Amino acid sequence: MTTIRNCLTIDVEDYFQVNAFAAHVHQNQWQSFPLRVDKNTHRILDILDGYSIKATFFVLGWVAERLPSLVREIHHRGHEIACHGYWHELIYAIGPEKFREDIRRSKTLLENQIGEQVNGYRAPSYSITNQSLWALNILVEEGFTYDSSIFPILHDTYGIPDAKRFPHTIETDAGPLAEFPLTTVSLNLGWKKIHLPIAGGGYLRLLPADVIRSGITRINTRDRQPAVLYFHPWEIDPDQPRIKAGMKSRFRHYLNLRGTESKLMDLFEKFDFAPMKDVFSQLGEACEKN
Repeated sequence: MTTIRNCLTIDVEDYFQVNAFAAHVHQNQWQSFPLRVDKNTHRILDILDGYSIKATFFVLGWVAERLPSLVREIHHRGHEIACHGYWHELIYAIGPEKFREDIRRSKTLLENQIGEQVNGYRAPSYSITNQSLWALNILVEEGFTYDSSIFPILHDTYGIPDAKRFPHTIETDAGPLAEFPLTTVSLNLGWKKIHLPIAGGGYLRLLPADVIRSGITRINTRDRQPAVLYFHPWEIDPDQPRIKAGMKSRFRHYLNLRGTESKLMDLFEKFDFAPMKDVFSQLGEACEKN
């Protein structure tokens, strides 16, 4: 039986750029914050080298423009460079025209830095929802071949609860687009079925390690599907500056930062991971047609 390779993805943005702090830190203030993403990402690269793991790095264009050597280093170490947009804005809030400008700017920037085509995209805060499905058509028009933005859960910022849970192909008006949804485990509670998010980020920090391991094992063995794991460089940085914000935002951002690195290393020891492009290539025709 073929071993399932899971997608390892890192969203390269800094601690002050997250949506949880958008109401408190405006874009015109970003320059005033000390950058920590360079050091944190190099730490991640060293950890991955130790496990001989390659990953997909969804790089924010704003970061890439200021740290081109970081983008080239990620690429030089054999990882996939993908696009996270330029400004880290919610897609459904900025509309089609601004969205197109944002991804075109970032994609062009990244391609010029690494000398290769950038094929993958992930929306800031997974903001391709039922309000912004038009974005999928624009992604194809702008030259992307796959997306990993749809989270099949109910959430106050993102999510499409009834979306397909595993990789599949979406037929847009502009052509086909491979979709890698963020990973959930389906639980039948008797009176209803829910999707438990175990893809990473805040869920990785919140849930016990046993739950994450069990969920990925179940997806790999029972469903015979790859999981998609994600995290951010700031999530291995418990000493980052604290930003004044509401209680909910601070809880989401600062919860269990000191335990992230050890949880990730535990997962790296127990599962096979690869860049999204390689998992996509392995899936081939197994991607379910929409």
